[in-house]
Amino acid sequence: MNTANFLRLLLLAAIWGGSFLFMRIGAPVLGPAVLIEYRVLFAALFPAAVGLVLRRRLDLRANWKHYLIPGFFNSALPFLLFAYGARTLTASVLSVLNATAPMWGALIGALWARQPITLRTGLGLLLGTAGVALLVGFDDVSSRPGAAIAPVAALAAALCYSIASLYAKSAKSVEPFANAHGTMWAATLFVLPALPFFPAPASPTPGVWAAVLVLGVLCSGIAYLIYFRLIAEVGPTSALTVTFLNPLFGILWGALFLHETVGWHTLAGSAIVLVGTALVTGFVPRFGGAPASAAGK
Repeated sequence: MNTANFLRLLLLAAIWGGSFLFMRIGAPVLGPAVLIEYRVLFAALFPAAVGLVLRRRLDLRANWKHYLIPGFFNSALPFLLFAYGARTLTASVLSVLNATAPMWGALIGALWARQPITLRTGLGLLLGTAGVALLVGFDDVSSRPGAAIAPVAALAAALCYSIASLYAKSAKSVEPFANAHGTMWAATLFVLPALPFFPAPASPTPGVWAAVLVLGVLCSGIAYLIYFRLIAEVGPTSALTVTFLNPLFGILWGALFLHETVGWHTLAGSAIVLVGTALVTGFVPRFGGAPASAAGK
């Protein structure tokens, strides 16, 4: 991973860590469905405008089936689940629960592909579970009335990301711009039917609209362009590093801009989850030489 790609990785982690901040601002006002419909719509319109200027084709006829699966499992459904959790959970907790995606991938591999769970992977899963229990169990926000299901929704969102990653291992190769563009239009269509059932509970202020716009254009449209570019240049294993950096920025932005309390349980739970994730993935950071060739998100 050269310097340019390392800086892209840091930028992506900062942007995706910030997405939980903006969801915390928008979800209580707009509700999960309205917020995410605006998010994926703005995320689709941004590359559409760029494509018109740069004359970049979506190639919908050849790739529309491919766009549907990551559009659902990598965007529409996890975004909705995280937005549901964001009504009550802090940005810090959401960002750490997001980091459990590789653990779900190991479980799916063991159950679906019958891949054996090694001692290292099993230890990582136990640590990850303990870290989540510590993080959520001692967080006063998650104990509020009606918030019990929010951590489950966030963990289910992380499960969706692992399903999308497993699909990506055998999916057809599509260039990064078209991949980011097409999946966002697919996600827009998937979220649309939910709008009549989950209307916005309040009228948004200009600040909320600004958060929604940034969430769509920056945290989705631009972020996915960076992400697919990283996968194309350094491979999915090196791009996996963003999983470990997201919580750092999620906790930082939540403390700076939402004045969220960062207690001992936040730091300890986050560290345990990240160590467990590293054990599950067999991750060893490499910032020089040839990138690893194994797949993963």
